[in-house]
Order: sequence, then structure tokens, then C-alpha cells
Amino acid sequence: MHTPDHPGLRAPVDVTGGLVTLGPEAVRLRAALDGVFTGWAAAAGAAQVLYPPLIPVADLARFDYFTNFPHLVLAAAAVNTDAIADLPTHPAEPGTTLGGHQLAEAGLVLPSAACYNAYLSLAGSRLDEPVRFTTIAQCFRRETHYEGLRRLHGFTMREIIAVGDAETVKGHLTAHKGLVLDFAAHLGIELTTEVATDPFFDANGSRAVMQRLFPTKEEFVADGGLAIASVNYHRNFFGERAGITYAGEEAHTSCVAFGMERWLHVLAERFAGDWTAAEEAVASFPLPEGTP
Repeated sequence: MHTPDHPGLRAPVDVTGGLVTLGPEAVRLRAALDGVFTGWAAAAGAAQVLYPPLIPVADLARFDYFTNFPHLVLAAAAVNTDAIADLPTHPAEPGTTLGGHQLAEAGLVLPSAACYNAYLSLAGSRLDEPVRFTTIAQCFRRETHYEGLRRLHGFTMREIIAVGDAETVKGHLTAHKGLVLDFAAHLGIELTTEVATDPFFDANGSRAVMQRLFPTKEEFVADGGLAIASVNYHRNFFGERAGITYAGEEAHTSCVAFGMERWLHVLAERFAGDWTAAEEAVASFPLPEGTP
């Protein structure tokens, strides 16, 4: 299909201040990538779900989010209409901001990962069998710096999530870890796996001790230290905090996460800017047997 000759569409990617615009070539490649990931999800029996783009502060507090990740938090605050005379007008200087006196209290937060709303959606559930689902979300993080597609203010995350008993949710990660490594080899991307930590658990608590014995997070790293995917085992943390049970016990959870724009960066590097060649390589990866 012919792409209109429009200045905003000619560049595959434009990044300014940690905010990215994807042109048609990059959009097609992202769609091809997501087709692979949703194919894996379908083969695993994961239902596709979309969640709200905002999360109530009280809900995230259940997960110690503001204790563990305060440096990442971006809140969604309404404008204080009492200060309307002070609000920016045209022409506004670059870097113009809204000050605290111009904003109302914030009861909602922009998510930094796709899975929080998934666990909240199951709050209070009593499961008789494991469940798997997949979602994609626009995520946001306040970072110390931003760097092309490698580190963005707003980015897209696809996750495939399992909830149930420990054996099932760990098996979910093992199966997808193999798929990620096979996919990378097919694309000619050299990946290493590195054990990482996210501070879900009190450093002095029993979960932290178990975390050292069995890693809760492994990252798939490419391009000089860029994590493009991860497998995450949370044990019963979210089951406990959200009141989710499986077979009468606190449910265990795990997720496989893909940073979509980071995959685009690595593929653009691998195929020397030939987005069509990258798309064809992604599309040629065989999906698991039985994928709808």
C-alpha cells in the first residue's frame, strides 16, 4: 500500500524528549512482533484482555509501589481551575510546566508495567484452576535520562501472565524463556540472560531470602546491556496482597514481559535500518503448533 508523502510519516521513528512517534514501517514491524507474542499467548491458552490506562493510588499502594518504586512514579492530576489565570497560554516557552499550585490532588497513577491492573482485576478471586491472560499497555516511567528507543518516557509493554500454583506459573516462565531464546536465534540477535532484582520484597523478609535462593526475575539482554524482555516470578506476593487464592491457597503469579520499542531498536540495528527485512524475518518465525 502506498504511504502518503507526508513529512510526519517519512521517518520510521522520531524520538524527542523521551516521547516516540512511530512511522508506518515501524508500526508494521511492531505489529509483526506482537503477532508472534500473541501467538505464544494463544498457544498457552492466554485470553487477550485490555485494562484501563490509569490505576488508583490506593490500589498500587497495596503492592508497596510507592515504597519500592517512588523514582518511577508519574501521577495523573487534574488542573486546579482556581488557578486558571496562571495556566500557560500561547506562546508558551519550551519546557513550560504546571506547578503544584496549578494542580489538584492526584488519585490516579500512570502504570509503569502492564501487569498491575491484571492482578487487581482478580482481587478477591477464588480460582479452581490456573488462568493465563495477555495484555498490552502504554507504560510510563520517570527516568534520570532518555535515550532513543532504548529508554523512553512512555513505551509499550506486552505481557503474558499466569496465575495459579507455583509449579504451573514457573513452568509458564520456562516455556516462554525457551521461545524467546529460539526467536532471538532465528532473528540473528545475540541474547544473554541476566538475573535481576525488583524490590517487591522486604530486604529483611523471608521472601527476600527465597529470592536469593530462586531468582524472581531474569532479563534477556542485547545490544550492550539493553533488556528487551524478562521473565518474572512473584511467588504469592500479588496473591496475598490482592486476595487471590488458588485451590484454597494464596495464588502464585508470573509474567513474561516484552518492551516493544526496545525490540524495534534491536531489530533496526540488526538489519541496518532495513525495516522491511526485519519485518519479514519476524513474520517467518514459526509459531507453536496449535496456535489459532
